[in-house]
Amino acid sequence: MAIGSAKPTKMFELKELTSLELSNRLKEAEDNLEALRFQLDAGQLPNTARVRAVRRDIARMRTVAREHELGLRTSKGKVK
Repeated sequence: MAIGSAKPTKMFELKELTSLELSNRLKEAEDNLEALRFQLDAGQLPNTARVRAVRRDIARMRTVAREHELGLRTSKGKVK
C-alpha cells in the first residue's frame, strides 16, 4: 500500500473479511501510521490529512474486530 495515495477503507469491505484477514490489515495499517508519523515529524509528508484517514481506518478495523469477539458479527464463511 502506498503511504500517501490509498483511499480510506469502506466499512462494507471490512465486514466481509475473516478475522485473520482483518488482523493482518490492522497490523499493516498500524505500521503505515507509524511511517506516516515519522514522515510528518520530518516534514516530508505532503498530505497531512492521510494521518487522520489512517487513524480512522484503524478505528473501523478495531470496531469490526470487536464485533467478531462479541459474536455480533461472524467471520466470512462461518455459519452463525
